[in-house]
Amino acid sequence: MRAATGLRVVHEPDTGVDLAAAENAAAAFLHALGVSTDSESLRGTPGRMARAYAELFSPRPFDLTTFPNDEGYDELVLARSIPVRSVCEHHLLPFVGTAHVGYLPGERILGLSKLARIVEYFACRPQVQERLTKQVADWLNDHLHPRGVGVVIEAEHTCMTLRGVLAGGSTTVTSTLLGSLRDDARSRQEFFALSGVHA
Repeated sequence: MRAATGLRVVHEPDTGVDLAAAENAAAAFLHALGVSTDSESLRGTPGRMARAYAELFSPRPFDLTTFPNDEGYDELVLARSIPVRSVCEHHLLPFVGTAHVGYLPGERILGLSKLARIVEYFACRPQVQERLTKQVADWLNDHLHPRGVGVVIEAEHTCMTLRGVLAGGSTTVTSTLLGSLRDDARSRQEFFALSGVHA
């Protein structure tokens, strides 16, 4: 029996996170908006803000575990409803939703939990949904070399629902299709149908 192989994925080099400086900046930000942090309940808020954003911007490293496709499996592999949590780079407000990630295997297959890890990896930074969708698809295509890749993300952006246009309940859908899932109409339709997305 052949062993799995792993490709070590690490997040970007240490960007010099300075929680103390971030806390001071958060306190100054709140004060500039007229929010006092003198009360007991708000005294620790700048520190909590700093730690929360540090967590949102710090993806966990993981091993991309792949296995030989000994049985020659050539049908779609799809993980549906992977939770997505990211922050809009334009307003630094959260957007949340789900991702549907699938691929048509080539010579290797992927440990299923890694599909969720890849989504998390690219979501943990200031983002736009369009870029996030493409980054997940391109990364799988480059590292797994499948016959096709499909990624659909559906998310609610609080920069639209809590401010500005106040479009409560609206969602944004983005997709990236590569290889056979882009070029072959039947494969593309199967991907969208199994994802629960109406193409």
